Amino acid sequence: MEGSVPAIRMRDITKTFGPTVANDRVKLDIYRGEILALLGENGSGKTTLMNMLSGIYFPDAGQIFVEDKEVSIRSPKDAYDLGIGMIHQHFKLVDVLTAAENIILGMTGKGRLDMKAVDDKIREICSLYGFDVDPKQKIYDMSVSQKQTVEIVKVLYRGAEILILDEPTAVLTPQETDKLFSVLRNMRNDGKAIVIITHKLHEVEEISDRVVVLRRGQNVGDVPTKETNAAEMTNMMVGRSVSLNINRPEPKNQKPRLVVENLTVKDIDGVTKLSDVSFTANSGEILGIAGISGCGQRELLEAIAGLQCVESGSVAYINPETEAKIELIGKDPCAISSMGVALSFVPEDRLGMGLVGNMDLTDNMMLRSYRCGNSPFADRKSPNSLAKRVVCELEVNTPGVSTPVRKLSGGNVQKVLVGREISSAPSVLMTAYAVRGLDINSSYTIYDLINRQKEQGVAVIFVGEDLDVLLELCDRILVLCGGKVSGIVDGRSADKRDVGMMMTKLGGEAGK
Repeated sequence: MEGSVPAIRMRDITKTFGPTVANDRVKLDIYRGEILALLGENGSGKTTLMNMLSGIYFPDAGQIFVEDKEVSIRSPKDAYDLGIGMIHQHFKLVDVLTAAENIILGMTGKGRLDMKAVDDKIREICSLYGFDVDPKQKIYDMSVSQKQTVEIVKVLYRGAEILILDEPTAVLTPQETDKLFSVLRNMRNDGKAIVIITHKLHEVEEISDRVVVLRRGQNVGDVPTKETNAAEMTNMMVGRSVSLNINRPEPKNQKPRLVVENLTVKDIDGVTKLSDVSFTANSGEILGIAGISGCGQRELLEAIAGLQCVESGSVAYINPETEAKIELIGKDPCAISSMGVALSFVPEDRLGMGLVGNMDLTDNMMLRSYRCGNSPFADRKSPNSLAKRVVCELEVNTPGVSTPVRKLSGGNVQKVLVGREISSAPSVLMTAYAVRGLDINSSYTIYDLINRQKEQGVAVIFVGEDLDVLLELCDRILVLCGGKVSGIVDGRSADKRDVGMMMTKLGGEAGK
């Protein structure tokens, strides 16, 4: 974009949170007719920087220029008035309202409640860029992809010329991602300026025109996408060379470790979340679970772990030493553990179900061991040693083991949780979205940990949302669609788009 005037200029932007410097004198230009990818590890300052542009935070120092005029953005309304809109990773929609009602919610001015005119304008925007939105459809009836579309149309309806998308493909199927990218290209060609925050480097190469890399709050790279590659981008993010190959050793000595048969689960409202699900998880292999968000992945793992009531079916754990079958249905986690079942579970909700945010690393390690021993006093020495070992081996970035877990970044929280669960020497390890929101360096650390468990004969069940990772890491992949098994495929030979189709439309016979 040499010679053209940037739509946005950010100069020497600095933002601190207590002693933590999130952004350190960052310089950034955003141009019309361009898709800019903003990259960086967890805690590098990407989202903080864009939150200042969208009015959620206010910079401690620095200047922001819109169309070469210095501006002060103190609220999202100020950002909208300047033509800047941000689509967050977690959508800001009201489920009981329609798409049109959400799009105009909070707006002022004459004619905002003329719903026919609102619907007409929404359809005009959709026609222009290739969106598919029914203005009268309720949000609770929509898929994740449809909700994201409503969020994008909402900012366009309000006049946004600069759009910021935070992890826009995190929960989309390959087909939905293709559709989104087509729309983004149409918007770029119409002169919009688009910024995407993402960790998926293959998508950066496919969709972006330019890449900006942040590391430790500073801009360390600004390069046209066609002049770089995934390895160079990773090196800029991490500050050293990182291998981007996920190791996948061949399974050895496979034996059934967990046998699930005809599992049916309903929620408290009587809605079926899982219907007649059957599969076998073997020792020495990684079984991936694929499916669009809300297709029963969480309920499946929680039912196995004894955290979810089961309507019918069986979950049998096969003892690796005696080969005896132990039925887990009807048992709570304490009872499952007391029966000698070596089961570890890394839940989706890290600080809700996995760890206690206000407790330090040592106390969180002790949550797994405080019932052990005969003394009335809890043993703190062993958990403290374990906490130090996890910090050292997994390179957890923390001032010390006495630091409350809530003060750690998402990637470091996940390392603590995975490290604790693996330390219990499980024969079955279940992980739900183990690398969600993690930077590429932290993600590969987790992949390596999981592969080491596999090589030690552990049966690993890996619920993931990135199909590329599932296909590269897992030996077999069970695909869920609407709470049912759509099929079980070989991770080495399966095609990503075929799996994507299975996630959205039932097809094929479920394997075992």
